Amino acid sequence: MLHASVKRIGRIAGGPQIILDALFEVLTPEGTLMMLMGWEDNPYNIFGISFGEDIDKWPENKRRAFYDTCPGFDPEYSRSDVREMGVLTEYLRTYPGSIRSRHPLGYAAVGKLARYLLKDQQWQYREGTGSPLEKLCNAGGKVLLLGAPAGTVTLIHSAENHADIPNKKTVRYKMPILQNGDRVWKDFEEYDFINGIVPWPEDYFKSIVDEYIEKGNGVQGHVGMAECHLFDARDLNSFGVNWMERNFR
Repeated sequence: MLHASVKRIGRIAGGPQIILDALFEVLTPEGTLMMLMGWEDNPYNIFGISFGEDIDKWPENKRRAFYDTCPGFDPEYSRSDVREMGVLTEYLRTYPGSIRSRHPLGYAAVGKLARYLLKDQQWQYREGTGSPLEKLCNAGGKVLLLGAPAGTVTLIHSAENHADIPNKKTVRYKMPILQNGDRVWKDFEEYDFINGIVPWPEDYFKSIVDEYIEKGNGVQGHVGMAECHLFDARDLNSFGVNWMERNFR
């Protein structure tokens, strides 16, 4: 599982493609590389979940125009959300042999276990039991921060799902999905991954990962100018669950 900041690595002859080529050389054909894609055109924020507008407060004509014109998500052709996830996501999405999960806020992967990791990602509570993140842990996978900050570790969403804590905040939203050539508006429900599953005064993703590093876990190094960390996914996930259960009860 890769999180990368190309900018923090510095100038590279050949650009972002060279980063992927180098990673696949290290992984060999027996390995697999996965990244969170998101979706460039996703209307998530329009449903008033974070900083967006609340569509229920729109005039009826504006609301109807939105529903009529918003493009449907197509796993094969819809672009990744490079503004939020970084430019390397689109390079991986279009890499030869790349497979993408069916959820509009899902993943892409290349390699031996790509289909296993992404097959039938659940529509509801997408990071819960049977998710690509859980499968990553079960397969003995790693999480690589290639210049990306600690607060971007998507694996902590799996810990949010599995932590036994009361009153987790949930969100509901709609997404247009292409199914058999038709655009269908589908209802989704999941834990609040944007604002947090509980009120907390700081970025608890960063707090969890920083504490994990401080305890001597993972491997640290540099690629170009970027500080990098490599973690065991299962161990980090367990640490995250324990951290939340200790702090959020």
